[in-house]
Amino acid sequence: MTIEELQNIPIILGSQSPRRKELLASLDLKFEVVHPNVEETISAEVPIASVAEEIAKKKLTAFSDTSYQDRVVITADTVVVDQAGNVLGKPKDFEEAFAVLKGLSGKEHVVYTGVAIAYQGNTISFSNKTLVKFATLDDLEIRYYLDRYKPYDKAGSYGIQEWIGRIGIDYIEGSFENVVGLPTSALYQALKKM
Repeated sequence: MTIEELQNIPIILGSQSPRRKELLASLDLKFEVVHPNVEETISAEVPIASVAEEIAKKKLTAFSDTSYQDRVVITADTVVVDQAGNVLGKPKDFEEAFAVLKGLSGKEHVVYTGVAIAYQGNTISFSNKTLVKFATLDDLEIRYYLDRYKPYDKAGSYGIQEWIGRIGIDYIEGSFENVVGLPTSALYQALKKM
């Protein structure tokens, strides 16, 4: 598909994430947001590198109704994986978020965002990987961030686009947008192939 075609096809973003909404809008595409009502659990047998993609594909099943046939439907999921191979989900409270950030401090971790796309009976999915290295954060910095930004809706207990990303990230290898929640370049290239 060309950019002109993409701008004229109804697009559904199957996500309630305001960050994904903002990133998709930055591609100059018009879309409607519809939140899929899907349980975001996956079998423990799925390799960690595939978890986000499998959840994105699971979210896509919420749009299997024929009314979505002539719309491009995009779903996504992001997971953060620490050095020990633990998937770090959204924290339930301050204490859990503090422990997660303390554990990421001074270390590398990996962020995977899985994306699934459906249009006229065709589906494609992919996963994008970014390596992130945190500087060493002191307890006061972690507390300040949690008190001020309350990142309880974010996998890994942080948003790289927020204050903590400005002061606490040593480096990343891969897509910044992937860490925010939607790898825009990879998504656009996939849409062109649909």
